[in-house]
Amino acid sequence: MKVENKVLPNENQINGFLKNPEIGPISMVNLLKYKDLAIYEDGRDSNLTGEEAYGLYAAEVVNLVKKYGGEFVFAGKVNRLMLGEVEDLWDSIAIAKYPSRKAMLDMTMDPEYQKIHIHRDAGLKGQLNIETI
Repeated sequence: MKVENKVLPNENQINGFLKNPEIGPISMVNLLKYKDLAIYEDGRDSNLTGEEAYGLYAAEVVNLVKKYGGEFVFAGKVNRLMLGEVEDLWDSIAIAKYPSRKAMLDMTMDPEYQKIHIHRDAGLKGQLNIETI
């Protein structure tokens, strides 16, 4: 099994998500891997770790998830692998529940979301984002 963390979905993944926007409720399982140091695309100086930069995003996205009818179900740091094998463990796991794919999509298009996304990009090395219904 190949496991590859990414920051953005590929075209097939986006098209699959957009195909049936009314599917829901959905829960998104986020397996997160952070950069050692945050790197901002706008070139700003930062001595934040990747986790700290992502934390700035996470603190705000909680409110946006609620605004679009969703909720955070769980968030925590990965401690160890209990079963199975992977080459490199993720740093954190977060699970968010949305009323539909459309609600999640609408949230990502919100100007407030676009404003905070810079912290996600600065801190996140990659992730797996698993949709469950």
